[in-house]
Amino acid sequence: MTEASTGPVTISERAARRIGEILGKETAGAMLRISVEGGGCSGFQYKFDVDRAKADDDLVIERDRAVVLVDPASVPFLAGSEVDFVDDLMGASFRINNPNATASCGCGTSFSV
Repeated sequence: MTEASTGPVTISERAARRIGEILGKETAGAMLRISVEGGGCSGFQYKFDVDRAKADDDLVIERDRAVVLVDPASVPFLAGSEVDFVDDLMGASFRINNPNATASCGCGTSFSV
């Protein structure tokens, strides 16, 4: 891919179900924040946090009981991505299928563009 994707960030049904389960155990108003930070073995890494404060410029993605926030600095790195939840031999985890990533590490939490 030579040009960054500009589509929205989407949440798979499996991820929405798991996010809803996690947020259901938190106090009212809890949301999942996904951000991109420098670091990791490939240059950038995904970060997942439970947050109760939404900034005015956050991207808000809602599906079923899942509410996901993405800060404006992370949106370009995540544009066109799908957040999924997988439970396989490597364990249960959120996985981001990111069309902007040109390489990623084996664990799937670090990537480069």
